[in-house]
Amino acid sequence: MPIKNLDSVENEWTISTDITVNWGDMDSLGHVNHTVFAKWMETVRMRYFSKIGMMELYENSKIGPILARIEVDYKVPVIFPDIVVCNTCVSKIGRTSFEMKYLINSSSQQNKVVATGRVVCVMIDYSLGEPVKIPDDLRSSIMELEGNISE
Repeated sequence: MPIKNLDSVENEWTISTDITVNWGDMDSLGHVNHTVFAKWMETVRMRYFSKIGMMELYENSKIGPILARIEVDYKVPVIFPDIVVCNTCVSKIGRTSFEMKYLINSSSQQNKVVATGRVVCVMIDYSLGEPVKIPDDLRSSIMELEGNISE
């Protein structure tokens, strides 16, 4: 079910983090390599997971997310030195899966959008290797954090 419309840069994002662009993030073409954008998305996703108690859930029950899909749309190259702002929120939630959207802005380019992205995470029981229903406590944490969630 949809949670928010995030097509506009002006929308508020649930979790945001600044990430320093490192010299080693660039490739031989002189811009940040495409794989680094996925790492930035992972960094802000883990901040989101920490906030909703995902890591404690995994430690206590071996139930946690697995990445089922990742999409990145590259808008503008990023080069060193820079600080990017990576934003995320849960944009859809289902019975066993949820979608997260991302917006990445470049500080040195006057906060221009340099990439957008989307992932789909499926909750699985790692001891069984099977998908499971999103636990009620986790669903409640997501709903509380997102504010205007609809199911």
